[in-house]
Amino acid sequence: MSDQPAHAPYDALLLLSFGGPEGPDDVVPFLENVTRGRGIPRERLKEVGQHYFLFGGVSPINDQNRALLGALRKEFAEHGPDLPVYWGNRNWAPYLTDTLREIAADGRRRVLTLATSAYASYSGCRQYRENLADALAALEAEGVTPPRVDKLRHYFNHPGFVRPMADAVLAALAELPEDVREGAHLAFTTHSIPTAAADASGPADGHGDGGAYVAQHLDVARTIAEAVREETGTEHPWRLVYQSRSGAPHIPWLEPDICDHLEAAHGDGVPAVVMVPIGFVSDHMEVKYDLDTEAAAKAAELGLPVARAATVGADPRFAAAVRELVLERAASERGERPERCALGALGPSHDLCPVGCCPARAPRPAAAGADSPYA
Repeated sequence: MSDQPAHAPYDALLLLSFGGPEGPDDVVPFLENVTRGRGIPRERLKEVGQHYFLFGGVSPINDQNRALLGALRKEFAEHGPDLPVYWGNRNWAPYLTDTLREIAADGRRRVLTLATSAYASYSGCRQYRENLADALAALEAEGVTPPRVDKLRHYFNHPGFVRPMADAVLAALAELPEDVREGAHLAFTTHSIPTAAADASGPADGHGDGGAYVAQHLDVARTIAEAVREETGTEHPWRLVYQSRSGAPHIPWLEPDICDHLEAAHGDGVPAVVMVPIGFVSDHMEVKYDLDTEAAAKAAELGLPVARAATVGADPRFAAAVRELVLERAASERGERPERCALGALGPSHDLCPVGCCPARAPRPAAAGADSPYA
């Protein structure tokens, strides 16, 4: 029997997220961080920031990450492993580079990363890996020896992520008036991305026709719809739809948009819709504005009853799933063959992003993958 701890060879977990403003004065600087290098005028950013100003200039994402951080630390304290959990953001404080500098100063040498994005895509995976590479390069430039950083596998179909969403659909159905509940349709929503980015998502051998991004969302939606049918005895029609489109109008993005879908559903005589944001880990701004504000207003205009299912957030089952993923990856790194939990038809994702996975338009170094310069 090995006397190594269950988390070996890792000595820290990093919660890596997008970040968001925490006051009105933060909004434009935050958006400047997000859009850096694109040459977007400050006045245009003020217009874009109106979504944040409607909520006092505060994105809910940082508080939601604090809650998840607390849930992870509680799970680790109660069940192990004895692993510190750090938190860093791509676009706002606490910044990723500062957190990695703290990790290095604490003497941590091997770090696992949990990104708050469950699916394969450039913006949902490789861009996080590029940010990790940038931060590690910054530490090296300062003369700091950076830790080695790996990334947990995509967890879109882990039971601890899927089952809370299925329960959330059941709760949302219960909110609808009884006379429309049985006939309600399910609209599974996720962030729209350019179709070219979707086609190139995931490993190269699966590129085309939406790539891994669409396939993974469809598999999760199908799994949840089946769980709801088993629980209620009712088969609710469902569709994968999209939200939060941005960018030039001439570039094709994934469709249909949630508001267009609600209009079409109403025209088809659908009595009610449950919006299920399976593409988002927590109720951050794109859920609060695009669904709870914009889509809800469209439904009210149509006279269409809607309910919105909660995201996973800091659900204890998700925290337990992260614990399982940490122990699974650690065991794999030690040469063992751990059980790899997954629901649906696709099976567990890869541990190490292969070369050609979710490629960028302009090649940039990316950590925590087969092509990492920091192996």
